[in-house]
Amino acid sequence: MRTPAPPPLKRFIWDIQFMVELAESEREILVIGRDLMARLVASDDWLPDAFAVPDAEQCQHHLLYSDGLERFSVVSTVFDGGQSLPACQDRIWEIRGLLRGSIGAQHFLWEPGNAPRPKDEVKRVKPGSVDVVSPKKVEAIQLSNALPGTVSISIHVYGGDFGKNLRHALYADGTAHAFISTYANSDDSPAYDIWSIKTEICD
Repeated sequence: MRTPAPPPLKRFIWDIQFMVELAESEREILVIGRDLMARLVASDDWLPDAFAVPDAEQCQHHLLYSDGLERFSVVSTVFDGGQSLPACQDRIWEIRGLLRGSIGAQHFLWEPGNAPRPKDEVKRVKPGSVDVVSPKKVEAIQLSNALPGTVSISIHVYGGDFGKNLRHALYADGTAHAFISTYANSDDSPAYDIWSIKTEICD
């Protein structure tokens, strides 16, 4: 990366790394991580434009940082107007904060061979909101842009390398399609590395 990591993102990644190293359980990670994410998405002035670029065809996942030991990764997901992700079931924990725009989040209950069943109504998520997901729950989540004609951006921390995580997209006939999401980073906008994160951090 030719430019240094934005201070709020640098502080966030630094704190997440220490949390993952010291936490004694997944529950502790999700509780502490929720607070760290809330601080990060409280303001919308730090994400570089290179990681906020939408695509007219599909949602874009931009890798911001991946831990060298693959314990966690930080990703920005960009939704153009009217775009949505399939209802997905993940095998790793997730902390999600909405930075910009508005998204609809709906949870589904699913058992192999059966159609996904909505667990509740679509929740409209506003900037600054944070949610956590544990893979221990037999659920799937679908995210969609709730503001047609606008761009919405969510920031995610996953309990592993998101670009290597096998996900399952669920369909109405009860089938599940296994896939791995790809990153949209260009050659000019690679993820930040540990050396740029370990520079001086001021509290």
